[in-house]
Amino acid sequence: MTNDERNEQMKKVFLIGLLTISMILSGCSVLGEVNNSIDYVNEATEHINTLSDFAEEAPQMIQDAAADLALKQELEDRLTTLKQEVEDFIALQDIPALAEDIHQELVTRNEALLAEINKVLENGNLALDQLENSELFTTINEVTSLLNRIEALGQ
Repeated sequence: MTNDERNEQMKKVFLIGLLTISMILSGCSVLGEVNNSIDYVNEATEHINTLSDFAEEAPQMIQDAAADLALKQELEDRLTTLKQEVEDFIALQDIPALAEDIHQELVTRNEALLAEINKVLENGNLALDQLENSELFTTINEVTSLLNRIEALGQ
């Protein structure tokens, strides 16, 4: 085998090695994107479930809070916690490309929800009459209606 033939053979081996490494690395990036998408789906689903749980429990709490200051405080605390969770969700970064559109819809609806929460928490205190007449529960229902689309991202 001549030097030229050896050089040609080494070039081929080198190119095959380079191609193999490129394929492995691109596979890793696809796997990373899939993992990011699954993480996002889990986080968004958990957020929506939190909102849904609040929407189910709050009407009874509102009725009871009118006569019980301790329940009113508990409801106020739940709303304050919910407000923080909504703000945290809006602030999420590194959204997978697959989820960008649905995330933008969620952010828009969460911003509306945040505005409703701020209306009923006047100066940090719960205004029960405003909560009863607010669009808070309608807005939560709009957010939860996106759950099926989010779950479809994970499949």
